[in-house]
Amino acid sequence: MIKTRGLNHINLNVSDVKGSLRFYQEVFGLKVMFWEGDAMVFLRTPGANDTITLCQAKDGAPVAGGGVSHFGFGIMNKEDLDAAADAIARAGGKVLSRGEHGPGHPYLYATDPDGYVIEL
Repeated sequence: MIKTRGLNHINLNVSDVKGSLRFYQEVFGLKVMFWEGDAMVFLRTPGANDTITLCQAKDGAPVAGGGVSHFGFGIMNKEDLDAAADAIARAGGKVLSRGEHGPGHPYLYATDPDGYVIEL
């Protein structure tokens, strides 16, 4: 077994790196850590140790799907799901479904502009 500190980052191939950056900043408040050239940006959730990299997809490279079913952000207040749905739609995403995993455990599934599925 390899000992790790846990999940380090997720890299998303995107069709428009600047447009995707705008989406993740507007909806989730992610902050730019640094750019690698002009085709890859490293982002972090304020106050967290997660990292998401957005990488401009090369010609023919897949965006969304590819075996990743979804990734999730832990919402601070479950009563904010209505506001989250509105923010996602305003930023170019789409709400797919809402419900409860169990009593008192609501969820919302949505997509970003490239079709990556995000759970809150």
